[in-house]
Amino acid sequence: MSKTNKMICYKIFRIVLGPIYKFWYNPKITGKENIPKEGRFIIVGNHINIMDQCNVVISTKRDLHYMAKKEYFDNKKVEWFFKSAGCIPVDRSKKDNSATSSAIDVLEQDEALGIFPEGTRNGLKEERIKELHAKYMPNEDYKVFFKSIKNNKTSQINYLEELYEKKVITKKDFINNLTNVDKYLNDLIKRKIITEDDYFDHILLPLKFGAVSMAKKTSSPIVPFVITGDYKFRSKNLIVTIGKPIKPNDDLEIANKVLDETMKKMIQNQYKNSGK
Repeated sequence: MSKTNKMICYKIFRIVLGPIYKFWYNPKITGKENIPKEGRFIIVGNHINIMDQCNVVISTKRDLHYMAKKEYFDNKKVEWFFKSAGCIPVDRSKKDNSATSSAIDVLEQDEALGIFPEGTRNGLKEERIKELHAKYMPNEDYKVFFKSIKNNKTSQINYLEELYEKKVITKKDFINNLTNVDKYLNDLIKRKIITEDDYFDHILLPLKFGAVSMAKKTSSPIVPFVITGDYKFRSKNLIVTIGKPIKPNDDLEIANKVLDETMKKMIQNQYKNSGK
């Protein structure tokens, strides 16, 4: 399929599926005006669900080329959709120079690129669940354990384990609160065991450098967005905020830190504004 045909399909998907998505998930989106109407840019956001990019797609008439894991393209049932939507396959098991080259080519043509800088969804993968089960609760039925823990954020599970290893909480506290880590961390804030800043400092997975690196190479601004809430039918708390463009620093360490801090602050403000 040619690039032109791909983007025609993209526009058709947006026109046809956009209203269905809006009705079904009922996202509350602010900051649409921050998406550039012309020129190259990279839009980056936190990653909590496979639908995350849809919130940006329905927020602009610009065509977005999202980088997506190659496993989507290996699945014949959905491969056509991702190809038709102009996505760029990425092999996350290695440094994928081909994907990077394709992404830079998009930007050099003054088009828009979408990236999730966490590199993967911030949700527990089965490999991590198996590790936790074997390490802390080997006698618990695995299916029961899996069901009870699967909806947690990986970043928060990792932070809870860090608190246990530093003896801030006991092993019993750690195990007893694996089923709802977010609630427990908020309780620790109330008890002044951790601070609110500690909580939000662990709300994301560590950001990879791909976004800021490509932004520097192509002189592209970065547009950050954040998502909080649940993907449910007629959701009452699915909130999306699109921030103002950021010009990345030439120092990639600084640029990535600024992006990380910006996104965390946006999430923190979103939580406060929603009364959470």
